[in-house]
Amino acid sequence: FCQPSGWQLFPERNPPTFFVAVLTDINSERHYCACFTFWEAVESPQSHARSGEGEEEEEEEEEEKASSPVQPAQLFAPKSLVLVSRLDHAEVFRNSLGLIYTIYVDGLSVSLENVIGNLLTCTIPITGGAQ
Repeated sequence: FCQPSGWQLFPERNPPTFFVAVLTDINSERHYCACFTFWEAVESPQSHARSGEGEEEEEEEEEEKASSPVQPAQLFAPKSLVLVSRLDHAEVFRNSLGLIYTIYVDGLSVSLENVIGNLLTCTIPITGGAQ
């Protein structure tokens, strides 16, 4: 449900999208699923096909890339952040997922676990600490 138009690679980065889907469980209770989808660069499938070649061939390939006027196209794959809640607060969901996305894209030194913990107002235990 997070990628209603299907999962496919795109030749260019699309702008992020946001929507809320409402799921109803067996007890007729609603669950609001906020979906924030963005596109992330992925390696070309052609580079995976050549990954078994030796170092000498890799050096030749890099020389060819540098001298070749046509570079292989970069592809972008969709990635979705999903927040599920029993509360209907679409704007809060959009802002929260947008903040997580911004921190991820900007590569800030704050860990995503701490950001999500702060958004949920819970304490994140120290790694390897007492459980």
